[in-house]
Amino acid sequence: MNIIWARALAFLILQAAISVAVGWLFGASAGYVTAVALLVIQLFFNVYHAQRLWRLLDAPVYGEVPSALGLWGEIYYRLHKLAKRWHNQVKQVEQQHARFIQAIQASPNGVIMLDEQNQIEWCNAIAEMHFGIDARRDLRQQITHLLRTPAFVHYLSSERYDEALLMHHMGEKRNNVLSMQVFPYGDNRKLIISLDVTDLERTDAMRRDFVANVSHELKTPLTVLSGFLETVGELPLSPDEVQRYVEIMRQQAGRMQNIVNDLLTLAKLEGSGKPPSDDRIDMGMQMRSLRGDAEGLSQGRHVIEVTGGEGLDLRGAEGELHSAFSNLVSNAVRYTPQGGKIRIEWGATDDGGARFAVIDSGLGIPAEHIPRLTERFYRIDRSRSRDTGGTGLGLAIVKHVLTRHQADLRVTSEEGHGSTFAIHFPPTRVVHRAPVDTPSDVSVNG
Repeated sequence: MNIIWARALAFLILQAAISVAVGWLFGASAGYVTAVALLVIQLFFNVYHAQRLWRLLDAPVYGEVPSALGLWGEIYYRLHKLAKRWHNQVKQVEQQHARFIQAIQASPNGVIMLDEQNQIEWCNAIAEMHFGIDARRDLRQQITHLLRTPAFVHYLSSERYDEALLMHHMGEKRNNVLSMQVFPYGDNRKLIISLDVTDLERTDAMRRDFVANVSHELKTPLTVLSGFLETVGELPLSPDEVQRYVEIMRQQAGRMQNIVNDLLTLAKLEGSGKPPSDDRIDMGMQMRSLRGDAEGLSQGRHVIEVTGGEGLDLRGAEGELHSAFSNLVSNAVRYTPQGGKIRIEWGATDDGGARFAVIDSGLGIPAEHIPRLTERFYRIDRSRSRDTGGTGLGLAIVKHVLTRHQADLRVTSEEGHGSTFAIHFPPTRVVHRAPVDTPSDVSVNG
């Protein structure tokens, strides 16, 4: 401030000195005219720069510094520094805002910002997908006009947001489950956070079903055992009757043992991510072994065909994969009526991988059951599964074995025309021993 006053005073002194000098040289009148002229020039000078300053403040140009003499030059310089500092601060805020928006967009949660009227101010892409809204189209729309579910409308208006709200069949998927919660902030504004918990809900439902199924599967043989033990202990029975009861109890005990063994196998598979070994598996030997297993289990009741096996091998845990293959083969034998046909195939696929398939001419599987076949204890016909000796865990074990080998199970079926259970292995699991020739079918009619 002292510099400004000093410069202004110096300029006035200079004007006065010029006027005095002119008056001394040319007379007092000339001095007065000079003083007035200098004041008028200064007035126009100040008006010009005032207008210039006004235009500059109205539409600032941050890269340019207006040139001027004296006090106005100092004002322009300081104003330019201030504007540049403000511009940099605004740029930093904009960058921080952009990073903040990017972070929210990268979040797995849906985020919706509502104003004090519950109108949408902003939402991220996940929220668009969760609720089926459009950030541009639905801007400033009432959220309850877009999400009209009574449970949500009541939750939003209740202003009790301590617990999250579960909502079903929302957004693009229409088969998902969302957990959403409202968080008030600022001046009566609200933040809605949503999370897709479909997998968690499904897992929880499977856990409940699993506990119920285990209880049921073990309760039945235990009830049979306890009933027969009471009968044997209380009633006078002949040796033949005792032997018959003992055999039934042995069968029920064996069934419980099979269930426990399969549960332990599942627990072991779920607890480890990779196969314990990565051996080269001779698929020719595997196919011959599976044919022998099928013939032994069929006892001449089916036509069994085996194709492929030579020149194309696998890498993985041989014991686990043989168990998976054998499970599919034994299922086909058990569920195909007498006189039916079972075909076991192994060969290369167009993508460089390989395919193991078991094709039967059985009763087929209704389409609504196919997606759930690999669930634990899931059965299409419970009584028939028990009669054939199944525990309800076989395909669940197969699924976990294949997951550990980066393979997948694909099931196709038509009621009355049989089923195909095909395992597809990626190229990384396939070993070519020699050029693959077209194999000839080996048919065994028992």
